[in-house]
Amino acid sequence: MASYQVEQLCREIVFGTQDAVIFADREGIIQLWNPGATRIFGYGAQQACGKTLDLIIPEKLRDRRWEGYRQTMASGETRYGSSVLAVPALRKDGARISVEFTVTLIRGVDGELLGIAALMRDVTERWEQDKALRQRLKQLEGAAGKA
Repeated sequence: MASYQVEQLCREIVFGTQDAVIFADREGIIQLWNPGATRIFGYGAQQACGKTLDLIIPEKLRDRRWEGYRQTMASGETRYGSSVLAVPALRKDGARISVEFTVTLIRGVDGELLGIAALMRDVTERWEQDKALRQRLKQLEGAAGKA
């Protein structure tokens, strides 16, 4: 496949998927924000690009996330490269959502770490259903223990 075709294919995948595809540079500044990210988080690309990831990180989690981000940028390694992470996130309207995502470190042609790309999916509905099931199970176990 010709280089142009591969580049076009990559663009179509990134900009056509319903999942969020976000790239943040070494400083955590958003450089790529696809329509899937707009659908999930509510910000358009022009609103998100040039801003930090704080845009979607709940305030009480920011210090811990930035500590990990800086450590990854310094070491050039992440322990989450093959893991699916589940975390709370923020929408533009202030609503908290649950997202699952994977990350990949992006390097330049010289091997220099340029930043991190994340592929994210909103799993809020499933998370809320699981929470309701856990609560119901706890109630049933409590009732069974009293019987």
